[in-house]
Amino acid sequence: MATIRHVLLQKGRKVHEIHPNAPVIEALRLMAEHNVGALVVTDDIHLAGIVTERDYARKIALKGRTSLETPVREIMSSRVICARLDQTVEECMAIMTARAVRHLPVLEHKMIVGIVSIGDLVRSLIEDKQFIIEQLEHYIHGDR
Repeated sequence: MATIRHVLLQKGRKVHEIHPNAPVIEALRLMAEHNVGALVVTDDIHLAGIVTERDYARKIALKGRTSLETPVREIMSSRVICARLDQTVEECMAIMTARAVRHLPVLEHKMIVGIVSIGDLVRSLIEDKQFIIEQLEHYIHGDR
């Protein structure tokens, strides 16, 4: 069973962050620049929240607000669901499904050490299943 540690070994541990007082337009620019759908919001030291493209769509675009004047703190989710390195991909997928979230910051000793998306977890599951299929095919065909 693959763990979040394994997923981060494959994808890397780079976490894109933004300050809660930054304007939403800066968050959008960073997400576009790094081709990510979420940013971890930190107050220079502590995890303050997470801001996603969905937050922008629902709390700025649909409400007629401006991304130039609105600070990230007004649209971020401050109750952040996090993962641990030792959790399995399956556990985290269940959490994401139950809580309707697409990104999980990963913590180790209360420090952010990565972030995983639902896409990262699906990719990991597909790779694991593909490996099992290949091993079974080798066994069936006697290619030991």
